[in-house]
Amino acid sequence: MKNIALIGFMGAGKSTVAAAFQEKFGRTAIEMDEEIARREGKSIPDIFKEKGEDYFRELETAFLRELSGREGLVISCGGGVPLRPENVALLRKGGVVVWLAARPETILERTKGSDDRPLLRGKKDIGSISQLMDARREKYEAAADIRVWTDGKTGEEICREILGALDEAI
Repeated sequence: MKNIALIGFMGAGKSTVAAAFQEKFGRTAIEMDEEIARREGKSIPDIFKEKGEDYFRELETAFLRELSGREGLVISCGGGVPLRPENVALLRKGGVVVWLAARPETILERTKGSDDRPLLRGKKDIGSISQLMDARREKYEAAADIRVWTDGKTGEEICREILGALDEAI
């Protein structure tokens, strides 16, 4: 069974959808940011602060290399994973890449109460979020096999939409 790699901007619903796949459909969910934080013994903001974004991006790539030989996973990728072509190649090698997309207003609503997203510190407004999303859009589009909009949908609804799109592709 192929892996399903969930990519998209922070707050697009990757963690929620991965958890729904595990709970409702029995797929093993891997939360990249959580696992990297656990392995490093510190939060993502602390990793960024102490060692920098480049170090964190190297950790992501190394973790994807580890996962590339496994099957049947739903991988919730950090928002910056598709920025590196090597990461996209690793995700595609093992399965299908699904871009979870959402409007900037949805992203703001979902992230406004959280301080664990270093790239949004001091930038929690529609303009800043839109600007960062625009900067990443081309990479997400290039990496994705499927795009699913998550605005106003539950995790289970999104899972069913992804599974439907996969069935149509076969």
